[in-house]
Amino acid sequence: MNVTETPPFFIASVEPDGLQFDAWSTQPLLASLEQGGIDWPSSCRNGTCRTCIAQLAHGQVRYDIEWPGLSLEEKAEGYVLPCVAFPCSDLVLKI
Repeated sequence: MNVTETPPFFIASVEPDGLQFDAWSTQPLLASLEQGGIDWPSSCRNGTCRTCIAQLAHGQVRYDIEWPGLSLEEKAEGYVLPCVAFPCSDLVLKI
């Protein structure tokens, strides 16, 4: 594998439960959570309602939309919106 290639998926987990799932680099975290059998709250699936908000305890995500529904302070504190956040590394989400 070329070092510039993105792996097809990353290993992700949810704290405090310790549930683990494959976080696919080509889809939002919410889709990966659901495919992993994890029941995660959601509604709009476009980054505006904030129902799915979580805190990223470890790892990195990217967004395909310019500005997801998070304040600067929330972003600084590590909050993410799994419905529009794509994984860029192994990660840990806090409920």
